[in-house]
Amino acid sequence: MVGAVPDAPHERVVEVRGLTKRFGTVTAVDDLSFTVQPGRVTGFLGPNGAGKTTTLRSLLGLVTPTSGTATVGGRRYADLPDPQRAAGALLEASSFHSGRTARNSLRVTAGPAGIPETRIDELLALVDLTEAADRRVGEFSLGMRQRLGLAQAMLGDPGVLVLDEPANGLDPEGIAWLRTFLRSLAAQGRTVLISSHVLSEVQQTVDDVVIVARGRLVRSGSLAELSGGGAVRAVTPQPAELVAALAAAGVEARAPRPDEVLATGTTPAAVGHVAYTEGVELHGLAASASDLESIFLQLVEGPPAAQLPPPPATPATPAGPVAPPPPPAPTTEVAP
Repeated sequence: MVGAVPDAPHERVVEVRGLTKRFGTVTAVDDLSFTVQPGRVTGFLGPNGAGKTTTLRSLLGLVTPTSGTATVGGRRYADLPDPQRAAGALLEASSFHSGRTARNSLRVTAGPAGIPETRIDELLALVDLTEAADRRVGEFSLGMRQRLGLAQAMLGDPGVLVLDEPANGLDPEGIAWLRTFLRSLAAQGRTVLISSHVLSEVQQTVDDVVIVARGRLVRSGSLAELSGGGAVRAVTPQPAELVAALAAAGVEARAPRPDEVLATGTTPAAVGHVAYTEGVELHGLAASASDLESIFLQLVEGPPAAQLPPPPATPATPAGPVAPPPPPAPTTEVAP
């Protein structure tokens, strides 16, 4: 069993305030601010290069900010009296020594912190690695390394978990297990901050989202607030026609599969009306959960290409051969 969390919620609040990090002339994080509350799973989302990993590394004291702060319970990670018990992290599953066994990999971290052997056995069982405990990590799949990384993050029974792409390498069964695991940690009052690019999975896991792009905050808040309305899933043999008709009606929509359209911020009745008036055949129509992927793309990429103004017209080139330039005018020499 995972231990109880100390009754000090303020010590489990993660705060990023005015965080800026520059690497030479490159600004990886630009005046970023957000708060992560205990008892909730928060998704930290953004495209590649958005500054997510730099932010997490700043929070864990692995990167020194150019300006601003990133704190756990109001303290920098380096100033925490017992950092391993305050915040656990999984940033890179491949960082384990390939020659060590899973059990010894955890012993290396647990020993200096005075964490007993029983805790190692408990966590190996929790992440379903008991049978592989004495195998070398070099023989592990990426998914097994991810599970071992989660066990290492949980060694100190921390109140804050910071996980960078924790579902990477997990099979569908492992992803389902991870979702339940993270939800249970939040239910115990822990603060769980995860970065991920698997938006469909994040949508089923998180309570709140923080979205960044180009190092800056784009949006933060609860998943319900972000959606701003419902989503509608339509089954149709004419997805392109329905997407175009909905776009003309001012409704954001996309076709994730050849026979399906997902519209956001609308109702089944509204989608059905557009389909009827435009003569689009429907085989199914129902309310759906908010589609985080569509919302995310709208926020970080702006309007789709179809809504952008066309490029300026290029003057047409006349057909046929081009006439040679006229000969230069004759010059007249003046006698001295």
